[in-house]
Amino acid sequence: MATAAEHGHNSWELSIQVDQREGDEGMKFKLRVKGDLHIGGLMLKLVEKIKRDASKTSCFPLQTHQMTQLLNIMVCHEGLLLAFAFMLCTGALGLYSKTMTPTYDPDSGSPASSTSLWFGENPLTACQPNLPPEELAKLFKPLTMEDKAAINAGWLDSSRSLMEQGIQENDRLLLRFKYHCFFDLNPKYDAVRITQLYEQARWAILLEEIECTEEEMLMFASLQYHICKLTLSTEPLTNSNEPEIDEVEAALSNLESTLEGRNADKILEDITDIPKLEDTLKLFRPKRLTLKPYKEYWFVFRDTTISYYKSKESANKEPIEQLHLRGCEVIPDVNVTEKKFGLKLLLPAADGMNEVYVRCDNETQYAKWKAACILASKGKTMAYSSYRTEVKNIQSFLQMKSLAPPPGQAAPDVESMEMNAECFVSPRYAKKYKTKQLTTRILEALHNISQLSLMEAKMRFIQAWQSLPEFGIKYYIVRFRGSKKDELLGISYNRLIRIDMSTGLPVTTWRFSNIKQWNVNWEIKQVTIEFDQSVSIAFSCQSCDCKVVHEYIGGYIFLSTRSKDQNETLDEELFHKLTGGQD
Repeated sequence: MATAAEHGHNSWELSIQVDQREGDEGMKFKLRVKGDLHIGGLMLKLVEKIKRDASKTSCFPLQTHQMTQLLNIMVCHEGLLLAFAFMLCTGALGLYSKTMTPTYDPDSGSPASSTSLWFGENPLTACQPNLPPEELAKLFKPLTMEDKAAINAGWLDSSRSLMEQGIQENDRLLLRFKYHCFFDLNPKYDAVRITQLYEQARWAILLEEIECTEEEMLMFASLQYHICKLTLSTEPLTNSNEPEIDEVEAALSNLESTLEGRNADKILEDITDIPKLEDTLKLFRPKRLTLKPYKEYWFVFRDTTISYYKSKESANKEPIEQLHLRGCEVIPDVNVTEKKFGLKLLLPAADGMNEVYVRCDNETQYAKWKAACILASKGKTMAYSSYRTEVKNIQSFLQMKSLAPPPGQAAPDVESMEMNAECFVSPRYAKKYKTKQLTTRILEALHNISQLSLMEAKMRFIQAWQSLPEFGIKYYIVRFRGSKKDELLGISYNRLIRIDMSTGLPVTTWRFSNIKQWNVNWEIKQVTIEFDQSVSIAFSCQSCDCKVVHEYIGGYIFLSTRSKDQNETLDEELFHKLTGGQD
């Protein structure tokens, strides 16, 4: 510690060593610092020092603006991770907290004002421009599940530095949210994160990295067009046009979030009065060499179980069958234009997954039954507070997918669309339609969303992306212990899915909530996972290092420990313990 007379009050000399690539000599620096200097300011001082000395050494430091940008990204999203592969990409914990570490001013190194960051002019809230159709076509490539597995192998190791993983100067890294759990997305505070999520979702749709139907593709196209129009409008891109959040409503919402962090769902649930659904639905169980003859039955949904009977009058007798939905997969089978409202249920069984199709008569019935099935798959009943919200979200999504214009509405004027319609759909769909036809379809779908503000439209796009059956599932080629063939392992935010590579159909599902422990044998590169009820699986990774899969599992288990309490701080030590391969 230096005396005040020498260098100022409470300052000392800090020795820093910067490791280089293998074969290059490291660099050593000495910087004089004071106790009130934060890590962001120190890193900026270090970058400036390296820049001055770079001409004398063989190191390849990040440029000042690159380091500053990386700092901004790191603290805005609580622990961004980086990845490098055929497509270089990065990933982030999908977390948000109003108490998170602030970003740093690039000039002074001091924490940036939250007001200027979230409400001021921020380039990260601007959308990327559309690519011309011919440029989009060059990027597009139909992806098999094996292709997706190869791309997903590219996530970098969050416990090692970029240089340690072979990232060199001028290598290109793309920013991606890795973990698909997005807490507390709020248009008033989250303009940057919402825009980044929107861009990630948009490119996933345009390049068909995630599957969607033609109806859904046109819905996404109309949302993109609406967002582009608002972005290019003469009005300033601020939050002034966003609906104000009532302070009392916000306070109640925060209270509910706090309670939910303490298992408020269980507090609010009255086990003596659990709602039930009763209605006539159609059911089909697929068998070989048969068509799909749906038959009508009387369905009763109680707790997490569906029972169906020959008729309403026989409901006081033994049911024909009971479908236990805990741990099942709920897959929509919907075409709003054709009035098709179905669900495919994949039910856990000892020998894999049993497939059942259920058909509803209308949108309202579908929304209620799908919401109940989603909750039941998580072990929750319709008494949980989230049931009504889930129903409304499903109804809103169905309304957006409705491509038919309201009765009496004039046909859209295709000349009014000032942008190339082919920019808003994947190249495969662009080839299917003539430009005028595609423009008409997009403008027809626009009537359902034309009143949305910019942030509302982006939020709807993200929510529609989240509702797709394949959302958040990352595929890896693995070989299970005792098997002689490669299979696919799907990793989602709440489960692992064993998938038949030849058919693409799920074989069985294991929920993270049932994991007792897991470990990795780093010598033979094998992951072993133990679940409740003495279930154990082990597999070796064929398409990537097992560290990639281990980090995914650990990251999602970490996220499952997070409450909705906005005042909760990020436990970085626990995250690195669960993802870093430690015992």
